[in-house]
Amino acid sequence: MSQPKSDLPKVVQDCHDLLLWLIPHLDKFPRNRRFTLGERLERELLEVLSMVTVAAYRRDNRAPLDRANERLNVARHLWRLSYELEVIPARRFEHGARLMDAVGRQIGGWRRGGTQHKPHG
Repeated sequence: MSQPKSDLPKVVQDCHDLLLWLIPHLDKFPRNRRFTLGERLERELLEVLSMVTVAAYRRDNRAPLDRANERLNVARHLWRLSYELEVIPARRFEHGARLMDAVGRQIGGWRRGGTQHKPHG
């Protein structure tokens, strides 16, 4: 999607790109789902973005990465529920699920110490 804007970990940009892709789709949810599932899903993923950004600036980043992973798991369930309630088509569900899985793998790898990151500035 968009090019990285900083030297932050790739997961920060990937989460940003996920939201950039997802929010217009959430705006198209039927009114009765937009203000329940749609807003909750957006809120959970915004929290993931917030926590991975916070983690990038902390020496001990376990707590924000754990929180990001928890929120991402909630978002995955909400996304699946949106599909099961037929609010989104199968292809969109699959694409969104792949994007969320990629973010989750990056958070997990970072959490396990596979990626050390120290931002400049």
